[in-house]
Amino acid sequence: MLKLHHHGAASGVTGSCHQLYLDDQHSILVDCGLFQGDDLERRSPDGHHIDFDLDQVQALIVTHCHIDHIGRIPYLLAAGFRGPILCSQASAYLLPLILEDAIKLGFTRDRTLVSRFLDQIRAQLQPLDYHHWHALPSPAIGMVRLRPAGHILGSSIVEVALPNKKRIVFSGDLGCYNTPLLPDPDAPESADLLVLESTYGNRCHEHRAERSQKLKQILQSTLKNGGVTLIPAFSIGRTQELLYEIEDLLFHLNGDQIMAQVPIIVDSPLAAKITSSYRQLQHLWDKEARHRISSSRHPLDFDHLITIDDHRQHQALLNRLQVSAEPAIVIAASGMCSGGRIINYLKALAPDPRTDIVFVGYQAKGTLGRRLQQLSAPTEVEIDGQLTRVEASIHTLSGYSAHADQPDLIRFVSSMAFPPKCIRLIHGSPVAQKGLANCLKRTFPGIKVELAATLASAPVKASISST
Repeated sequence: MLKLHHHGAASGVTGSCHQLYLDDQHSILVDCGLFQGDDLERRSPDGHHIDFDLDQVQALIVTHCHIDHIGRIPYLLAAGFRGPILCSQASAYLLPLILEDAIKLGFTRDRTLVSRFLDQIRAQLQPLDYHHWHALPSPAIGMVRLRPAGHILGSSIVEVALPNKKRIVFSGDLGCYNTPLLPDPDAPESADLLVLESTYGNRCHEHRAERSQKLKQILQSTLKNGGVTLIPAFSIGRTQELLYEIEDLLFHLNGDQIMAQVPIIVDSPLAAKITSSYRQLQHLWDKEARHRISSSRHPLDFDHLITIDDHRQHQALLNRLQVSAEPAIVIAASGMCSGGRIINYLKALAPDPRTDIVFVGYQAKGTLGRRLQQLSAPTEVEIDGQLTRVEASIHTLSGYSAHADQPDLIRFVSSMAFPPKCIRLIHGSPVAQKGLANCLKRTFPGIKVELAATLASAPVKASISST
């Protein structure tokens, strides 16, 4: 009998953390992420603290480096966890960069303490190669294998093989097929239990060509009006994909005088570090991206790209854009407008009708990004405690999501050589889980489908057994 506890993302899309019991004395964690928006509100007053026993936890397996999957790792260490942190080679490279920011925001800015935390994390990191089986800390309790998930660089599908021949697969966050820079998700051969994300389980994304065309139209319109295009984007994954697509637009619009002059500004120190890391990890890019490099194009380091480093540069640029009527494209974190430098841009430029705000990723319920995304007319919105009149145009391009949509999720299951015996849906709203469940049942009538959102009355800590 398999026992699986969900300590996050049972009925939401943040705070991913899943505890798989391998036997009565041993368990592993898959991810340990931060809660955001309404998911965090439901956890007050303790917020991000670890509220489950770690005595039986042998290891933490990280699917990828987004903060909603790794952001509670500092709290995990503070609670006494000293086991190995298993992840892909690229994730091991990126994870300390991401967690350094999380530690400074959530714990301390004391350099000595931050350095001590990061040293501890690095000491526990155990990078694994894709496609090879690796023994868990106690080999008798099982093996683990990682496969590319196509979500961000280093993202992984996790396979766990038990001594009794049972195989449990965690999809992590799956990327879309035909995503720039990254190879497609690599489905495993089989699974007794597939724990599958469902963020966009009830929706379909725009195709890549359509989203690029819409982005081009938005950029051309706002720039001809002397406005600024603001794109809230996560520092890892989305920012790099946007740069890749914008470079392609510029390459094919070299006769457009306005586009030829406009600066592309990345105003996020962390995004700049991650983009540099992406360039150093070119061997993990897909064939299309590597071909651009061989053709002497530089999709993440082109002429119009400007990186803003310190706060003084940020403030100077902000003041200039507010008064100069110069066109610009600004990409800044955070992707859900829950913090970061995008907040200052919104306060300064959202009242200007020449501004376009373009959402390219999921906006969790309860976040500022979701509130802005739902606006249908100019109105006042509280931004960082300040009532701000929003006159900007609001756009959503769903095709830029790093998450697989319903057709991609169905394709992933179809790609398995042997259908899973049971699929449990996580990392999605109850509506998204139900929509995907209905589609899975129609497509694969012999597969049992469970919704983590309905398995227990307490969604934060659902405990269910699967046979």
